[in-house]
Amino acid sequence: MTSSEPIIRVENLSASYGDDVVFNDVSFEVQRGEVFAILGGSGSGKSTMLKHMIGLYPPRAGRILIDGLDLTAASGKSRLGILRKFGVMYQSGALFGSLDLLANVSLALEEFTDLPRHAIARIAASKLELVGLAGFEHHVPSEISGGMAKRAAIARAMALDPSILFLDEPSAGLDPITSAELDETVLRLSRTLGVTFVVVTHELPSIYSIADRVIMLDKRTKGISAIGSPRELRDRSDDEWVRRFFRREAGAEAVGEESSP
Repeated sequence: MTSSEPIIRVENLSASYGDDVVFNDVSFEVQRGEVFAILGGSGSGKSTMLKHMIGLYPPRAGRILIDGLDLTAASGKSRLGILRKFGVMYQSGALFGSLDLLANVSLALEEFTDLPRHAIARIAASKLELVGLAGFEHHVPSEISGGMAKRAAIARAMALDPSILFLDEPSAGLDPITSAELDETVLRLSRTLGVTFVVVTHELPSIYSIADRVIMLDKRTKGISAIGSPRELRDRSDDEWVRRFFRREAGAEAVGEESSP
């Protein structure tokens, strides 16, 4: 960590779809430079939380501060300035299939900078090199593996040098070896660049490998059931569902879906 001041602060956040409340009055902080994971059972609101944190959905109540700035209240150029503080890797990668990897990574640079074309190409190539894709600049997404596409999506998210990267289910659809390689990429970028990662995932091997801290969203209480390091929660949580989740014990999902007492 490079500072005691959190880079993200979620304050009393509530979200709903119509009358269906997903979570209510949720608060937590993400520290600079850490790998922070958002976990939970099916229907707990992991993806909804991510979409609120990146500004896609307005909250029912509460606010989200990015580097001390209120994303939920900002508009116009102020909002754009906050959005440029982070990049997003979506679950599918969301690469443009008709463009090669270099062009995919170059898009944000072309849109938001006045750099000449040769400089943009050099920067885009350097981002691809950071994620282990040097030599694949002119491949289109259909010519590379799923794991490579995820890494290319991370390179694109890094194009404008954001201080935060949001990753949505990065290991989804990957075999164990490819997933482990992606975990190594995340750890290396975190250590060498000091980037803060916020990762939505339910893959326990990845959680144990990369996460400094996690929050557990809970469908029963529509809030946070636990926060801490994965191993601490596995070994010492007072909540049976949390222990079962981290130990991958049968019944964890059923417990997580019970109604609140």
